[in-house]
Amino acid sequence: MAVRSPLITVMANAAIKAARGLQRDFGEVEQLQVSQKGPADFVSTADHRAEAVLVAELQKARPKFGFLLEEGGEIAGADTSNRWVIDPLDGTTNFLHGLPHFAISIGLERDGEPHAGVIYDPLRDEMFWAEAGGGAFVNNRRLRVSSRRSLADSLIATGMPFKGRASHPAYMYMLDAVWGATAGVRRFGCASLDLAYVAAGRFDGFFEFALSPWDIAAGIVLVREAGGTVTDPDGNPRGLKRGDVLASNLQLHEALRQILVEGARRLPLPDAPPPA
Repeated sequence: MAVRSPLITVMANAAIKAARGLQRDFGEVEQLQVSQKGPADFVSTADHRAEAVLVAELQKARPKFGFLLEEGGEIAGADTSNRWVIDPLDGTTNFLHGLPHFAISIGLERDGEPHAGVIYDPLRDEMFWAEAGGGAFVNNRRLRVSSRRSLADSLIATGMPFKGRASHPAYMYMLDAVWGATAGVRRFGCASLDLAYVAAGRFDGFFEFALSPWDIAAGIVLVREAGGTVTDPDGNPRGLKRGDVLASNLQLHEALRQILVEGARRLPLPDAPPPA
């Protein structure tokens, strides 16, 4: 049986407590107050309530840690080495449309590096968790990334651009290259679970651009502790600060990266300016 550290126990308990409200709100989604941060970028009272519960629970357990919050911004902590990075409801658009695919994501950065992560899917009661050096798990089962070596046999996840959200200018060319070289592409609208599913071997790879730190902080730890790798699409593990993410097992990573490079090369060059 997997043994959770005190740190993971604190994170998991906070996620479970926040999930109670999300489960209730999901059943009454039409009554929620909803606003927009930007075009097609929704926030609801469910996000705010879940975030408040997470902050309260984590502050109670680790009062000196700081926070980086999707809704509440940054809260400095006395302990400058440790910072919680939280998305209280990843997959808000799914949630508000009654699609049962969303999660709570809690990451812990230690000295600026991803150290621990919990991603909780409350409707399936799947708790994905990992801590640096301790492996990755879902509930009490050990996780390993897939062992596939051929892109032709691989299932890849992605996140597509939407209204008001900038993405890589060559994204559609990259997507075309990926689905032409793989067994299929899926877009589920919840980046934290996409990364958790890579860690679990359900997806063989995942790529998306312009993600926020709270989308990926927990998932990075999960994939790495499950034996996979996470870099930016240039292959740089330090480039993740931009939010451009490529995750997969070790065998497929370079091949998938090269497919993205090939797709990007298809982007037509802008027309040359007219002569003066």
